[in-house]
Amino acid sequence: VIYQEIWSEGLQEGRQEGRQEGRQEGRQEGRQEGEANLVLRQLNRRIGDISPELLPNIRSLDLEQLENLGEALLDFQSLQDLEQWLENCRVS
Repeated sequence: VIYQEIWSEGLQEGRQEGRQEGRQEGRQEGRQEGEANLVLRQLNRRIGDISPELLPNIRSLDLEQLENLGEALLDFQSLQDLEQWLENCRVS
């Protein structure tokens, strides 16, 4: 009986930890997706439509890279500036 109680408590703790981790991951993914959407809107306004080939490259950036792109795009004049930035991002 004691073993079952210990096992049951451990199971409940494990489930709770799993839920918390899942929520954190969900929030992180949501924040990253929101940041990507914002950067894409800003890019479209700054340099025009983004080619469909570049979209996966932008959406695959992590949150820090998206934030950096959000700052860098203020200096972009053309699609080539974005392409160069993405290339430099892959190299580093």
